[in-house]
Amino acid sequence: MSMYGRDPWGGPLEIHAADSATDDDRSRNLQDFDRAAMSRNLDETQQSWLLGPTEQKKKKYVDLGCIIVSRKIFKWTIGCILAAALLAGFITMIVKLAPRHKHHSPPPDNYTLALRKALMFFNAQKSVFTAGKLPKHNNVSWRGNSCLQDGKSDDSTMFKNLVGGYYDAGDAIKFNFPQSFALTMLSWSVIEYSAKYEAAGELNHVKDIIKWGTDYLLKTFNNSADTIDRIAAQVGKGDTSGGPEPNDHYCWVRPEDIDYDRPVTECHSCSDLAAEMSAALASASIVFKDNKAYSQKLAHGARTLFKFSRDQRGRYSVGNEADTFYNSTGYWDEFIWGAAWLYYATGNSSYLQLATTPGLAKHAGAFWGGPDYGVLSWNNKLTGAQVLLSRMRLFLSPGYPYEEILRTFHNQTSIIMCSYLPIFTSFNRTKGGLIQLNHGRPQPLQYVVNAAFLATLFSDYLAAADTPGWYCGPNFYSTDVLRKFAETQIDYILGKNPRKMSYVVGYGNHYPKHVHHRGASIPKNKVKYNCKGGWKWRDSSKANPNTIVGAMVAGPDKHDGFHDVRSNYNYTEPTLAGNAGLVAALVALSGDRDVGVDKNTLFSAVPPMFPTPPPPPAPWRP
Repeated sequence: MSMYGRDPWGGPLEIHAADSATDDDRSRNLQDFDRAAMSRNLDETQQSWLLGPTEQKKKKYVDLGCIIVSRKIFKWTIGCILAAALLAGFITMIVKLAPRHKHHSPPPDNYTLALRKALMFFNAQKSVFTAGKLPKHNNVSWRGNSCLQDGKSDDSTMFKNLVGGYYDAGDAIKFNFPQSFALTMLSWSVIEYSAKYEAAGELNHVKDIIKWGTDYLLKTFNNSADTIDRIAAQVGKGDTSGGPEPNDHYCWVRPEDIDYDRPVTECHSCSDLAAEMSAALASASIVFKDNKAYSQKLAHGARTLFKFSRDQRGRYSVGNEADTFYNSTGYWDEFIWGAAWLYYATGNSSYLQLATTPGLAKHAGAFWGGPDYGVLSWNNKLTGAQVLLSRMRLFLSPGYPYEEILRTFHNQTSIIMCSYLPIFTSFNRTKGGLIQLNHGRPQPLQYVVNAAFLATLFSDYLAAADTPGWYCGPNFYSTDVLRKFAETQIDYILGKNPRKMSYVVGYGNHYPKHVHHRGASIPKNKVKYNCKGGWKWRDSSKANPNTIVGAMVAGPDKHDGFHDVRSNYNYTEPTLAGNAGLVAALVALSGDRDVGVDKNTLFSAVPPMFPTPPPPPAPWRP
């Protein structure tokens, strides 16, 4: 009998009864198959598959799920892991508990040591000390609060609080012109070499020094206004006629003992002073960019001052006693200098357009030489401005319409760097090797340190731009030549000179002991001397009772001669501007030579520059 079902492939499915098997038959057949399979020899792994869990534990293998390993190997592996962990823990404990030998950093180089001392000079020049406390980097226990009535007792001025700031030199006069230049130089050095200041442990110190000065400058004009009509240019009187009216030159007294009136000199037409003050505040605003509120306050003040300098044309020193001490010969260089700093501080392209105006450069003397061409000083900032703007061409290359004048400034900077080299005769040198940037006139060191700073800075600019050197005519010179020039000049100042004398007080073993400085020359003995009474200390042959650490004196004469005489300021008087240039040069040369300038810091406020296309040519006509 047969059955028919549906064939899944489309045909009938026939199942014959003869082909079917009973369940018993199937069971017998499977048992026969199992006996046949088990009759073969199985390895241990195959046997383990057929055993129950209890029997598997007795075997030599361990089933880890994804892999089966020998039980012996498994035990050894676990043991080794535990032993390694214990050993690592033991070693870690020994390392943590064992006494460590500290790896001392290498001793600071001579430039770093001198830098730390040079910054101390500014502490001694402060007129007051915050909350009666001495500064953190104290070297002036012989100083105290002084001139706390500045501005308050002068009824002829609108500025009633001019307390603070820095005394200019060995007297107690506050000259805003050189003080502002000193602050600009310090700010410039911090912007370029903040990493070196930090490595020397002096970054906070130098920023405190700058802020002390800028806080004072903000008092000397209406810093909250957009337009002003006057500036306080000077506090104190420097009459050199010999009295008998008490003043800051006639009287040789400690600043703390001053009890005479100190007049305030205002100016209403002072382009040079206002532009220099603007440069100081603008550069400082970059230094303090992390303090947004203070940075903006400085930048606003800088804009206000610069507007005043452009609106009220005139030299600040005309018709007043500043002509005797810090006479300004022009204001065109300050226009370029101030505009350049304002552009870097604000990113406003109108300042860059002004700084690169050919007419301004022409008036400033950029296209002609002269005996003082290439000499950066408190009076002439043209060289500094050219280096500052050459930086833009090297790193940003803004193109049209700035390229032509920037190329000129860059070429002029290269020529100036050539003039510093001993193989050229632009400037004479003493037998000891000191370059005579002021052509043998007194007080040479303030000009030398500025040149050393610019030379090192420009060499670092070239290095950062992957440029190995520059041309002087047909000859190519390595950047190492510029750095060597700076090193020889600073080394001379620090003691490598015919007299083996360091001209930085407190550095080395042989340095001036009769510094022309009232506070340093009179002992703090609770005795108050009158104007003439202090003359005995001025004229004394004894060394100063107080050491004004870090002060760079005026320097030797053109024959390498030096007279350590207190009454001769041409040899022994230090100044703010001189020490600022020294600090800038020292930090540039200090530390790791491979740590150069920070290319981006100065451009932090500058927007991305897209070159303006030149104007189209005139229509073609047949």
